Amino acid sequence: MSMRAILVKDSKGPVENLFMGEMPMPIAGSGQLIVKIKAFGLNRMDILEREGQYPLPPNAPGILGVEFSGHVAEKGPNTSDAWNVGDEVMGLAVGGAYAEYIAVEQTHLMRKPAHLDWVEAASIPEVFLTAYQGVVVYGELKKGESVLIHAAATGVGMAAIQMARVLGAKNVIATASTKEKLDFLLNIPNGATHAVNYRTEDFAAEVKKITEGKGVDVILDFVGRTHWEKNISSLAVDGRMTIFAFLSGHILHGDVDISPLLLKRLRIQGSTLRTRSIDYQTDLITKFKNDFVEQITGKDGAGPIKTYIHKVYNWRDIKDAHNEIEANKNIGKIVVEIS
Repeated sequence: MSMRAILVKDSKGPVENLFMGEMPMPIAGSGQLIVKIKAFGLNRMDILEREGQYPLPPNAPGILGVEFSGHVAEKGPNTSDAWNVGDEVMGLAVGGAYAEYIAVEQTHLMRKPAHLDWVEAASIPEVFLTAYQGVVVYGELKKGESVLIHAAATGVGMAAIQMARVLGAKNVIATASTKEKLDFLLNIPNGATHAVNYRTEDFAAEVKKITEGKGVDVILDFVGRTHWEKNISSLAVDGRMTIFAFLSGHILHGDVDISPLLLKRLRIQGSTLRTRSIDYQTDLITKFKNDFVEQITGKDGAGPIKTYIHKVYNWRDIKDAHNEIEANKNIGKIVVEIS
C-alpha cells in the first residue's frame, strides 16, 4: 500500500523542488503506533533539511516534518493497552510528518486535549518541548529570576515567554526585529515584561538597565555569532545560556574573551532535540506532559499558556508555507493541514 507525502525532488534543493508524491505506507515496529496525520507544524529545520544543510539522525525516514496531530490508525507489536485505534494524539517524530501516515514511538505521543483543535495540537510538540528544555531542563529557571529570550516572536520564543511567566520570572525580556513583533509579545497574556529591537538597540545595555546591573539568569539563544558577546555580557553571575541554533553563523571572529565564563561561573549548554536518544526524548515528553500540557490552550482559550498560530496552509500549498517561514515575517506558528 502507498500513501501521499510531500517529497523533495533530487532529495534536496530550493522550495520549487517540493512536490506531492507517493511513498510506501510505514510499518509499525515494536512499540510503535501508526498515526493518520491531520496537521503538521513547520520548523526552520525543515528548510535546512530541504536544502540539504541539516545533519539528519541515522534513523530519519527521508520525509520532512517532526511534529503532528492525528489519530491512532494501527498498533504495532508490544504496544501498551493504554492506546487504542482512534485515539486523538499529538506527537514528536524523528521525521516523516509531511505525510498521510507516520510510524512513531508510543512514548512520543501525547493525548490531544479536547480543548485543542488539530491545528493547535500540531503546533505544540517540537516547539514547546524545545522551549521547555531552555527554560526548565537546562535553564532551571526559578521564581524571581530574569530571562532573555531571542527570536521571541517564533513559536518557541512565545512558548518560552509564557512558561517563564507561569514559573514566576521577574523579568522576561524578549528580542525581535520589528515593532509589530515586539508590541505583540508585550500585549499577549503572560507575555514579555520588556521587549528590545536587536536591530536598533543594544540588548545587553537594555538588559543591564532592566535588571539594575545584575543581568539575566537564563538566556535562550538561536542566533549565535552576532549575539555571543552581548549574551555573555547580559548573563548574571551563575547565569545559564542554552544555544539552539546559529542563525547568524557559528564562527566567532577576532579576539574572544572567555574570562567571564570563569569569573561569572557561567554555564553554556548546547541543545538539540531531534538527535537525542529515544530514552531522553521519552523522559522529556513525560515531564512536559506532567508540568504544562493541560495548561496550554488556543489563543482564545482560558489557559495561562496559549499557542499562537500565524497561518494555516493546505498541504497542496506547501511551497507557499515554506516561503512564508523563510520570509521571517511570522508571529507564531505556521501549520499545514492534510486534505
